[in-house]
Amino acid sequence: MLRHMSSRHSLSTSRVQVGCAGWSIPGRYRDAFGAGESALQRYATRFTVTEINSSFYRPHQPATYARWADAVPAHFRFSVKMPRQISHESRLQGVGPALDRFLGDAGHLGERLGGLLLQLPPSLAFDARSASTFFAMLRRRTQTPVACEARHASWFTAPAQAVLVRHGISGVATDPPRAGVDAVPSGTPAWPYWRWHGSPRIYYSEYPDEALQELARAVAAHGPPTGRTWVIFDNTAHGFAVNDALRLQALLEKNHA
Repeated sequence: MLRHMSSRHSLSTSRVQVGCAGWSIPGRYRDAFGAGESALQRYATRFTVTEINSSFYRPHQPATYARWADAVPAHFRFSVKMPRQISHESRLQGVGPALDRFLGDAGHLGERLGGLLLQLPPSLAFDARSASTFFAMLRRRTQTPVACEARHASWFTAPAQAVLVRHGISGVATDPPRAGVDAVPSGTPAWPYWRWHGSPRIYYSEYPDEALQELARAVAAHGPPTGRTWVIFDNTAHGFAVNDALRLQALLEKNHA
């Protein structure tokens, strides 16, 4: 059941931004949202950010990105996941044309483009040359904030972190952590980014109150809420991401009051 809800939640951009991977709203939580002509419009009555994960699997037309941008308020922001062709199939190498296509399409979000998400395969170990080459190529094309969810322990060593910082790349804080040290944001501090996937069953499990309270404390302890801090729930398989995001949102509002 929905807990800790308030119909007067502030959508201030000066606070921590909480949202979900995608904007599907299960029927059991529909009453927590305002009216809208689409699921995205209804989602945007309560949340200020979302991840577009479908871009990992297939490209979207520029007109689709533009339509999504037009559907949300001016303060709303999207994070767009880079295609698996770049991260998993090509493993960051020789991806200039694919990167150009992706950035050209996603750029039609305009000012609603909040950042790019790069999720690496667990088997991809850090290689200084390929990582530096890729991030330099990326930065020649865009200065959009980038969050990297690395899933091999070698990315959390000092040399790897130095490469992330040099190119202005944030390291995603994940739950459950895969590398043992990836539970807190790393890389550049410009875009603190948490992705909670569900635990103990990834993508399926709902988080208990105690876990969300600990997350709220961790977010607060990481630094002042500048509006650049994002927390995204990816436990969408049974729809719990929406409820967990709403509950965390309420906790953060309560702590800030």
